Amino acid sequence: MPAVLITGAQWGDEGKGRATDLLGSRVDYVVKFNGGNNAGHTVVIGDEKYALHLLPSGILTPGVTPIIANGVVVDLAVLKQELDALNARGLDTSKLKISANAHVITAYHRTLDKVTERFLGKRQIGTTGRGIGPAYADKINRVGIRIQDIFDESILRQKVEAALDFKNQVLVKIYNRRAIGVDEVVEELLSFRELLEPMVADTGLMLHEAMQAGKTVLFEAGQATMLDIDHGTYPFVTSSNATAGGASTGSGLPPHQIDRVIAVIKAYTTRVGAGPFPTELFDEMGEHLAKVGHEYGTTTGRLRRCGWYDAPMARYAARINGVTDFVLTKLDVLSGLETIPVCVAYDVNGVRHDEMPVNQSDFHHAKPVYVEFPGWSEDISDARRFEDLPKNAQDYILALEKMSGSRMSAIGVGPEREQVVVRHDLLD
Repeated sequence: MPAVLITGAQWGDEGKGRATDLLGSRVDYVVKFNGGNNAGHTVVIGDEKYALHLLPSGILTPGVTPIIANGVVVDLAVLKQELDALNARGLDTSKLKISANAHVITAYHRTLDKVTERFLGKRQIGTTGRGIGPAYADKINRVGIRIQDIFDESILRQKVEAALDFKNQVLVKIYNRRAIGVDEVVEELLSFRELLEPMVADTGLMLHEAMQAGKTVLFEAGQATMLDIDHGTYPFVTSSNATAGGASTGSGLPPHQIDRVIAVIKAYTTRVGAGPFPTELFDEMGEHLAKVGHEYGTTTGRLRRCGWYDAPMARYAARINGVTDFVLTKLDVLSGLETIPVCVAYDVNGVRHDEMPVNQSDFHHAKPVYVEFPGWSEDISDARRFEDLPKNAQDYILALEKMSGSRMSAIGVGPEREQVVVRHDLLD
């Protein structure tokens, strides 16, 4: 049985939770392998809307085992809050498993994230301020705290003391903030021991045994391709690998066992936070896309920047991830437009680039080269087959498919769970 990966092809917020939910009843495990509570998934089931920030979307599907793997950084307070909220709504969360090797976000990570971002002023990256970057920095610097440390108070205290010896110097002498006490951090982390005890596992071994038993495993990326620490628009990126390669290091499952890569991409483009965005709209059309598409961040509530579809970016995502299928979302947002521009290349100081420039300065100065497609006025929310879509909508999808490097296998035509046109089976 396959291991399937879902990631975003743009700067996040493409609807990955929706794609995961689409496959949820056909998979046995859903694995979050990177990021933390800095990215949100919104899933609509009937009249119920669920906003998840840390938990894998598969936790909403009965029978699925959701896993937070070793590549994730975990804010334990957020974990408890999300579990409590789902339990209060009658959902069973007892199958959740968390890697003993996953790193923990502490109070000092959150504090450092916020004060550092303020200190940067105009050079701000646009982080969520949730401590994600500092937690990953400690992981790489080999001074991080892992889930397993919470079950050894002596080790936990030693690690917190070592971390705060330096970090308090930074907080007090550079940022003029109060020092953080070792006891308050240790006590907070120890307070989650009882919650964690039944969840903690060797998740890498669990996944290996699942594959050996013929189970289907779905990997769910936090963030997206253009926010990947190595392959995104650095430095305006997240602190982990959100591309397909990150699934192996972030979970312990070897690369050859992942045989389908699904990239979710909007019918237009959005971005939250700072950084270059060639197709960004600063006019009434940008406001229209934001309003009709309800473009507000699930985690931050920030208004998303909006622009037209970027085909070179889609090709880049297809190449970096080895995309086998695209899921195109929010096609319905484009209904009613007379024409729909699509970026097919970039102009950088008079030179045409058909692919994304590798140089950051070139991408920052890139101006989109557009081709316009005729729009449609019909309501497409009831379409369930490709043939049900207006001819202009069909032509738009086929044109994007030809330009983007892989087949458009499913198309979202509304926010509800069933409002999807499926052209190709995502597991076939």
